[in-house]
Amino acid sequence: MPLLSDTMTEGKIVAWNKKVGDFVKSDDVIADVETDKATMEVVGYVEGTLLYTGIEAGQAAKVNAIIAIVGKAGEAFEHLLDASPAAAAPAAVAAAPAPTGGKVSLPAGAKEIRMPLLSDTMTEGKIVAWNKKLGDFVKSDDVIAEVETDKATMEVVGYEEGTLLYVGVEAGSAAKVNEIMAIVGPAGTDVSAYVAAEKSGANAGAAPAPTAEVPVAPATAPSAAPAAVAPAVVASADGRVKASPLARKLAQERGIDLNQVQGTGDFGRITKRDIDNHVPQAVAPTPAKAAAPVAVVSGAEGFTDIPLTQMRKVIARRLGESKFSAPHFYLTMEINMDQAMAARAAMNEVSSVKISFNDMIIKASAMALRRHPDVNSSWMGEFIRQNHHVHIGSAVAMPDGLIVPVIRFADQKSLSQIAGEAKELYGKAKDKKLQPAEFSGNTFTISNLGMMDIEEFTAIINPPDSAILAVGRIKEVVVRKGEGFGVTNVMKLTLSCDHRSVDGAVGASFLQTLKQFLENPVTMLV
Repeated sequence: MPLLSDTMTEGKIVAWNKKVGDFVKSDDVIADVETDKATMEVVGYVEGTLLYTGIEAGQAAKVNAIIAIVGKAGEAFEHLLDASPAAAAPAAVAAAPAPTGGKVSLPAGAKEIRMPLLSDTMTEGKIVAWNKKLGDFVKSDDVIAEVETDKATMEVVGYEEGTLLYVGVEAGSAAKVNEIMAIVGPAGTDVSAYVAAEKSGANAGAAPAPTAEVPVAPATAPSAAPAAVAPAVVASADGRVKASPLARKLAQERGIDLNQVQGTGDFGRITKRDIDNHVPQAVAPTPAKAAAPVAVVSGAEGFTDIPLTQMRKVIARRLGESKFSAPHFYLTMEINMDQAMAARAAMNEVSSVKISFNDMIIKASAMALRRHPDVNSSWMGEFIRQNHHVHIGSAVAMPDGLIVPVIRFADQKSLSQIAGEAKELYGKAKDKKLQPAEFSGNTFTISNLGMMDIEEFTAIINPPDSAILAVGRIKEVVVRKGEGFGVTNVMKLTLSCDHRSVDGAVGASFLQTLKQFLENPVTMLV
């Protein structure tokens, strides 16, 4: 088991792509492994016959433990296991039979499909729609459900082939990460006793049942397999367009006429991918979705209860924890933006992509963080982690809340590169197409409300960062110039700091350096 991240201690075998007896080439992906960071492909880098797999799918192995042995067909390998206690232990666990005594095992051939971890902050996923119903046959590449997380709506692809025997979560309801979503297996298999034992807790402590851990991709990934036909959306006699529930929802939100969309699913069914790829013909831009007007009745009290989205739940939890556990303090500084405005106009005459003031702030912040590494740090409880890389998160408002796309290694990129990358990420964020690597790993965050005429505000630190920069609008003010008066452009920046890792003088020095870069932008170009 290779070390796939700096914090990894063990890896879970999500799926074996080869079985014992298969010939393995040196560049073959032999297994998909889930770490504490992501699900990754493991390449054996050796050629030969797969003689042994010591870890079953769904089980975990410690780093450096033997997960497989490759050699000549028929070659003896047992001596390798005898010489490696670290590897033998996981193998023994994987082979151990489930304990008896009141515990109910999953019937032979049946596989669980559990709610996968789709982002680093996800605790549960909401089933937007099931694309299969009980009794349907599920192929290994079928999209069985559409799941809403705190970051995006994703498609869950089935891993095993078989009949859908059990659905544990209704559409519109949420399931905790690793909770059973469904069970597939041979047609006619009775899983009711196992389900009852799981719900009652009678199986607590039992050996893990065989699990079909599902590979998950963003719902819009080009490689995602088209979802199977759901009977509920088959065209009726009145000519109703065939589309998945999620595709209908997105089409309604974006003002897209389904009659103008070419479906690529089974029998022409329209999927989310078709909606995302649809290019309207001669249609004016669709305005942002507005809240439905509420009729006001004179003298009558009333209210509307709005269910929490997964994104809103996580925002409430994480920022609540940040505000009440991290001792915030705030530093505000006024920046003269006259030279920045002139420099931006000059750069945009030659830049291949339009550079915004926010792009300039990202670049200036990244360079200032390089000079003040104490601000580019994370509070880890028992120690402070000073990051050697600079990844800038830039908060983007969405109808359900906000998300923070990340510009990685921002200090090493030109303003044009930052502008192009930021534009692409913001577009993906608004379309809920961001992948986990694009909204995680920030070491510093910027929240800009200047475009909404906010002069100054304080922002809550985005964990695990030690600071966040709140950006206000650029405003003309009258100042004394020489013997008279003139107009200049100023902008207020407020730095929120976690006092556990950043002291007041450290934060103030960072702002002074940031001010120097923004008031003399040419210093960012050399």
